[in-house]
Amino acid sequence: MDRPFVFINSAVSADGKISSFLHKQVRISGKIDLARVDELRASSDAIMVGVGTVLADDPGLKVKSEPLRKERLERGVHENPLRIVADSLARTPPDAEVLGDGCIIAVSRAAPPERLAALSDKCKIFVSGVDRVDLIGLMRFLHGIGVKRLMLEGGSTLNWSMIAVGLVDEICVYIGNMLIGGEAAPSLLGGSGFSLDFPKLKLISLERHGDGVLLRWHVTDVRR
Repeated sequence: MDRPFVFINSAVSADGKISSFLHKQVRISGKIDLARVDELRASSDAIMVGVGTVLADDPGLKVKSEPLRKERLERGVHENPLRIVADSLARTPPDAEVLGDGCIIAVSRAAPPERLAALSDKCKIFVSGVDRVDLIGLMRFLHGIGVKRLMLEGGSTLNWSMIAVGLVDEICVYIGNMLIGGEAAPSLLGGSGFSLDFPKLKLISLERHGDGVLLRWHVTDVRR
Protein backbone atom coordinates (compact mmCIF):
# COMPACT_ATOMS: atom_id res chain seq x y z
CA MET A 1 0.00 0.00 0.00
CA ASP A 2 1.29 3.45 -0.89
CA ARG A 3 1.32 5.52 2.27
CA PRO A 4 3.63 7.86 4.18
CA PHE A 5 6.27 6.77 6.65
CA VAL A 6 4.42 7.32 9.92
CA PHE A 7 5.93 7.92 13.34
CA ILE A 8 4.42 8.74 16.72
CA ASN A 9 6.18 11.35 18.82
CA SER A 10 5.04 11.81 22.40
CA ALA A 11 6.12 12.69 25.91
CA VAL A 12 4.96 10.51 28.79
CA SER A 13 5.43 10.56 32.54
CA ALA A 14 7.48 7.87 34.27
CA ASP A 15 4.20 6.01 34.83
CA GLY A 16 3.25 6.20 31.16
CA LYS A 17 0.69 9.03 31.17
CA ILE A 18 0.49 11.71 28.48
CA SER A 19 -1.86 13.92 30.49
CA SER A 20 -3.73 14.07 33.78
CA PHE A 21 -7.28 12.90 34.46
CA LEU A 22 -8.36 16.43 33.45
CA HIS A 23 -7.28 15.62 29.87
CA LYS A 24 -5.48 18.94 29.62
CA GLN A 25 -1.93 19.50 28.41
CA VAL A 26 0.76 18.74 30.98
CA ARG A 27 4.30 19.99 30.36
CA ILE A 28 6.34 16.80 30.68
CA SER A 29 9.47 17.65 28.70
CA GLY A 30 11.80 20.64 28.91
CA LYS A 31 13.37 23.10 26.48
CA ILE A 32 15.84 20.63 25.00
CA ASP A 33 13.15 18.13 24.11
CA LEU A 34 10.79 20.81 22.83
CA ALA A 35 13.54 21.92 20.44
CA ARG A 36 13.89 18.30 19.28
CA VAL A 37 10.15 18.12 18.63
CA ASP A 38 10.32 21.33 16.60
CA GLU A 39 13.07 19.78 14.47
CA LEU A 40 10.89 16.69 13.92
CA ARG A 41 8.02 18.90 12.81
CA ALA A 42 10.30 20.75 10.41
CA SER A 43 11.51 17.45 8.92
CA SER A 44 7.96 16.18 8.30
CA ASP A 45 5.62 16.73 5.38
CA ALA A 46 2.56 16.69 7.64
CA ILE A 47 1.58 16.57 11.31
CA MET A 48 -1.55 14.74 12.42
CA VAL A 49 -3.59 14.82 15.61
CA GLY A 50 -6.99 13.56 16.69
CA VAL A 51 -9.87 15.89 17.43
CA GLY A 52 -9.53 15.10 21.14
CA THR A 53 -6.15 16.83 21.14
CA VAL A 54 -7.63 19.82 19.34
CA LEU A 55 -10.45 20.11 21.88
CA ALA A 56 -8.15 19.67 24.89
CA ASP A 57 -5.07 21.68 23.86
CA ASP A 58 -5.96 23.78 20.79
CA PRO A 59 -2.51 23.23 19.21
CA GLY A 60 -1.28 25.24 16.24
CA LEU A 61 0.98 22.40 14.98
CA LYS A 62 3.40 24.83 13.33
CA VAL A 63 7.19 25.04 13.37
CA LYS A 64 8.19 27.52 16.06
CA SER A 65 11.82 28.11 15.11
CA GLU A 66 12.36 30.85 12.52
CA PRO A 67 15.64 29.27 11.25
CA LEU A 68 13.84 25.94 10.75
CA ARG A 69 11.00 27.64 8.87
CA LYS A 70 13.56 29.44 6.71
CA GLU A 71 15.36 26.15 6.01
CA ARG A 72 12.08 24.61 4.83
CA LEU A 73 11.51 27.53 2.47
CA GLU A 74 15.03 27.11 1.09
CA ARG A 75 14.15 23.47 0.37
CA GLY A 76 11.25 24.70 -1.73
CA VAL A 77 8.46 23.64 0.62
CA HIS A 78 6.03 25.62 2.74
CA GLU A 79 7.45 26.98 6.00
CA ASN A 80 5.09 24.68 7.93
CA PRO A 81 4.05 21.08 7.29
CA LEU A 82 0.44 20.28 6.46
CA ARG A 83 -1.78 20.00 9.54
CA ILE A 84 -4.15 17.03 9.60
CA VAL A 85 -6.97 16.45 12.09
CA ALA A 86 -8.74 13.07 12.29
CA ASP A 87 -12.23 14.21 13.24
CA SER A 88 -14.95 11.70 12.35
CA LEU A 89 -17.88 13.93 13.34
CA ALA A 90 -16.36 17.35 12.48
CA ARG A 91 -16.18 18.50 16.10
CA THR A 92 -13.24 20.84 15.47
CA PRO A 93 -14.27 24.33 16.68
CA PRO A 94 -14.49 26.91 13.86
CA ASP A 95 -12.00 29.11 15.74
CA ALA A 96 -9.44 26.34 16.41
CA GLU A 97 -5.80 27.38 16.10
CA VAL A 98 -5.06 24.50 13.73
CA LEU A 99 -7.36 25.84 10.99
CA GLY A 100 -6.29 27.94 8.04
CA ASP A 101 -4.18 27.44 4.96
CA GLY A 102 -2.46 24.05 5.05
CA CYS A 103 -5.03 22.36 7.30
CA ILE A 104 -7.01 19.25 6.32
CA ILE A 105 -9.87 17.94 8.46
CA ALA A 106 -10.55 14.23 7.81
CA VAL A 107 -14.16 13.33 8.56
CA SER A 108 -16.51 10.41 8.05
CA ARG A 109 -19.74 10.45 6.07
CA ALA A 110 -21.58 10.70 9.41
CA ALA A 111 -20.27 14.24 10.02
CA PRO A 112 -23.24 16.65 10.36
CA PRO A 113 -23.56 18.95 7.29
CA GLU A 114 -23.91 22.06 9.46
CA ARG A 115 -20.55 21.36 11.12
CA LEU A 116 -18.90 20.78 7.76
CA ALA A 117 -20.35 24.05 6.48
CA ALA A 118 -18.83 25.91 9.44
CA LEU A 119 -15.38 24.47 8.65
CA SER A 120 -15.32 24.26 4.87
CA ASP A 121 -14.12 27.82 4.26
CA LYS A 122 -11.36 27.51 6.89
CA CYS A 123 -9.70 24.26 5.80
CA LYS A 124 -9.85 21.45 3.30
CA ILE A 125 -12.26 18.60 4.09
CA PHE A 126 -11.42 14.96 3.31
CA VAL A 127 -14.34 12.53 3.62
CA SER A 128 -13.71 8.80 4.06
CA GLY A 129 -15.39 6.09 6.10
CA VAL A 130 -19.00 5.53 7.17
CA ASP A 131 -19.09 6.58 10.82
CA ARG A 132 -15.35 6.79 11.55
CA VAL A 133 -12.51 8.13 9.44
CA ASP A 134 -11.07 5.44 7.19
CA LEU A 135 -7.44 5.83 8.23
CA ILE A 136 -6.11 3.56 5.48
CA GLY A 137 -7.93 5.65 2.88
CA LEU A 138 -6.62 8.81 4.52
CA MET A 139 -3.03 7.54 4.34
CA ARG A 140 -3.46 6.76 0.63
CA PHE A 141 -4.84 10.25 0.06
CA LEU A 142 -1.98 11.93 1.92
CA HIS A 143 0.60 9.91 0.02
CA GLY A 144 -1.11 10.94 -3.21
CA ILE A 145 -0.73 14.64 -2.44
CA GLY A 146 2.97 14.27 -1.65
CA VAL A 147 3.11 13.44 2.05
CA LYS A 148 6.00 11.02 2.46
CA ARG A 149 6.73 11.56 6.17
CA LEU A 150 3.87 11.94 8.65
CA MET A 151 4.31 12.85 12.32
CA LEU A 152 1.60 11.80 14.77
CA GLU A 153 1.26 13.97 17.87
CA GLY A 154 -1.65 12.06 19.41
CA GLY A 155 -3.68 11.80 21.35
CA SER A 156 -4.09 8.34 22.78
CA THR A 157 -7.17 7.46 20.69
CA LEU A 158 -5.53 8.33 17.39
CA ASN A 159 -2.30 6.57 18.42
CA TRP A 160 -4.28 3.44 19.22
CA SER A 161 -6.33 3.59 16.02
CA MET A 162 -3.25 3.95 13.81
CA ILE A 163 -1.34 1.18 15.60
CA ALA A 164 -4.37 -1.14 15.54
CA VAL A 165 -4.56 -1.06 11.72
CA GLY A 166 -0.80 -1.36 11.25
CA LEU A 167 -0.07 2.15 10.03
CA VAL A 168 2.78 3.19 12.39
CA ASP A 169 6.43 2.55 11.53
CA GLU A 170 8.21 4.10 14.52
CA ILE A 171 7.47 5.39 17.99
CA CYS A 172 9.59 8.08 19.63
CA VAL A 173 8.84 8.70 23.31
CA TYR A 174 10.40 11.05 25.80
CA ILE A 175 9.92 9.67 29.34
CA GLY A 176 9.93 12.52 31.81
CA ASN A 177 10.90 12.58 35.47
CA MET A 178 7.41 12.99 36.90
CA LEU A 179 4.46 10.90 38.02
CA ILE A 180 0.87 11.68 37.07
CA GLY A 181 -1.26 8.68 38.06
CA GLY A 182 -5.01 8.31 37.78
CA GLU A 183 -7.08 5.56 36.18
CA ALA A 184 -8.75 8.15 33.95
CA ALA A 185 -5.49 9.77 32.84
CA PRO A 186 -4.68 8.88 29.21
CA SER A 187 -1.62 6.83 28.32
CA LEU A 188 0.28 6.63 25.04
CA LEU A 189 -2.34 4.26 23.60
CA GLY A 190 -6.03 4.44 24.41
CA GLY A 191 -8.72 2.46 22.63
CA SER A 192 -9.95 -0.97 23.63
CA GLY A 193 -6.47 -2.48 23.94
CA PHE A 194 -5.02 -5.74 22.63
CA SER A 195 -5.93 -9.09 24.19
CA LEU A 196 -3.40 -11.07 22.16
CA ASP A 197 -1.10 -10.65 19.16
CA PHE A 198 0.48 -7.67 20.90
CA PRO A 199 2.46 -5.52 18.44
CA LYS A 200 6.18 -5.96 19.00
CA LEU A 201 8.77 -3.19 19.07
CA LYS A 202 12.46 -3.26 18.22
CA LEU A 203 14.60 -0.75 20.09
CA ILE A 204 16.41 1.67 17.78
CA SER A 205 18.03 3.98 20.32
CA LEU A 206 18.05 5.12 23.94
CA GLU A 207 19.41 8.50 25.02
CA ARG A 208 19.49 10.35 28.30
CA HIS A 209 17.99 13.85 28.10
CA GLY A 210 18.57 15.57 31.42
CA ASP A 211 16.59 13.63 33.99
CA GLY A 212 14.50 11.98 31.30
CA VAL A 213 15.05 9.34 28.64
CA LEU A 214 14.37 9.41 24.90
CA LEU A 215 13.43 6.06 23.35
CA ARG A 216 12.95 5.19 19.69
CA TRP A 217 11.33 1.94 18.61
CA HIS A 218 10.62 0.35 15.26
CA VAL A 219 7.14 -1.22 15.08
CA THR A 220 7.64 -4.66 13.59
CA ASP A 221 4.01 -5.28 12.55
CA VAL A 222 3.19 -2.63 9.95
CA ARG A 223 1.14 -2.53 6.77
CA ARG A 224 3.07 -1.22 3.76
